[in-house]
Amino acid sequence: MEYKILGSVMPMVEIKLKRGESLYAQSGAMKWMDANVKMTTEMRGGVFGALKRKISGEDMFVVNFTGMADNATVAFGHTYPGNILALDMSRGAVICQRRAFLCAQDSVEYEIIFQKRLSSGFFGGEGFIMQKLSGRGTAFIEIDGECIEKVLAPGERIRVETGCVGAFEQGVDFNIEWVKGVKNMFLGGEGLFLTTLTGPGKVWIQTMPIQSFTGEMAQYLPQPRSNK
Repeated sequence: MEYKILGSVMPMVEIKLKRGESLYAQSGAMKWMDANVKMTTEMRGGVFGALKRKISGEDMFVVNFTGMADNATVAFGHTYPGNILALDMSRGAVICQRRAFLCAQDSVEYEIIFQKRLSSGFFGGEGFIMQKLSGRGTAFIEIDGECIEKVLAPGERIRVETGCVGAFEQGVDFNIEWVKGVKNMFLGGEGLFLTTLTGPGKVWIQTMPIQSFTGEMAQYLPQPRSNK
């Protein structure tokens, strides 16, 4: 499978398929395709898999795209300002924020997982629900804003603003801890909690979580008038 990631602020990935080669994507992700691509919609993973996707805020159905000739081309676009990352699943499973999955080769497994730690679930920015990609082949995910990659050594730990964790390799430990110091908690502007990531493994940090972006935009929107 050949691909090119095009654009900057609102990118898209253009993928060329060989005859008989397939990939699947979230409903509504496709931007254009040529006449040699066949599109079919299915409930991947059965009813249970579809319900888990619905709980995570995704569509219950996924869309399959199959090349009917060599160099059949299909393109998928980003939902909001950010980056598209190509992940080689031969390196191992990757845990992503929910809404991150864009599309993947048919040999990639996409499932919904739930945080095991209550603190991570309640205060981790994305709640209990995250996405897991595994298997083999290439998967594409969406990152909010710019993307910073860090490779953590065994035992190396970083603290990240809640919501800025875009994805991390399965070997990375994900946890939530209180911000230390009363002044830091209430006057530091970082909230009460930080996400801690402990190596070994790679992490992808996003600079503009969509939650923060919409919060900033909301204060400039017209407020509804109250009827007295």
